[in-house]
Amino acid sequence: MVTIKSRTEIEYMKEAGRVTGETLKLLESLIRPGITTLELDRAAEKFIRSQNCTPSFKGYGGFPGSVCISINDEIIHGIPGKRTLKEGDIVSFDVGACFKGYNGDAARTFGVGEISAEAQRLIDVTRESFFAGIKFAKDGYRISDISAEIQRVAEDAGFSVLREYCGHGIGKSLHEDPEIPNYFSAGQRGVRIRPGMCLAIEPMVNEGTKDIYVGDDDWTVYTADGKLSAHYENTVLTTSGEPIILTLID
Repeated sequence: MVTIKSRTEIEYMKEAGRVTGETLKLLESLIRPGITTLELDRAAEKFIRSQNCTPSFKGYGGFPGSVCISINDEIIHGIPGKRTLKEGDIVSFDVGACFKGYNGDAARTFGVGEISAEAQRLIDVTRESFFAGIKFAKDGYRISDISAEIQRVAEDAGFSVLREYCGHGIGKSLHEDPEIPNYFSAGQRGVRIRPGMCLAIEPMVNEGTKDIYVGDDDWTVYTADGKLSAHYENTVLTTSGEPIILTLID
């Protein structure tokens, strides 16, 4: 069931979103060749807790970290550990903060040092597809309108969107209804958007094939062809007018 948030719930969501967005800013500032993903995860957790929040992801479904950190051909759900970032890598951070029982959720992909022009284009198109999609996150449109626009932007650029994972509603639970695919499926228009919905919209865009596989850790999702993947996500509040992005920090 899709929930419409009350004024009080929206205020909690805004605070959770602020902390989530600031955590991503912190992680971006720490990126350098040689740093381990575990060091990044610990820095994020320390910051989230310093803001009177808890890490939404830690322990969720058994996930051991506070941040999903995915490198190069890792699409999502990479587990922090001893792996170090290297010059030319691209790294995706997916993180959430919980404030008074309400969650924020956002993701970004960044380059480590100098990256290839094609890697940068993938990152840019993934971000572009998000902003194209949320033009339809308005009263009266349907979820499928968002999905179709994300797919159009990604595929027009020669990239692909995976089918097995998608965006979602968010609030008291990290994952709520409705599901928000990154592609249009004929006959499945999705729910109609109304003011007061909170949506985690998250294009996951692959450089090559849309096909994927899950690694031996049962968490990390990889591109089937070993090519790069990028991720861009924000928690979005729908209103009677333009949507409000709760996790975007200038």
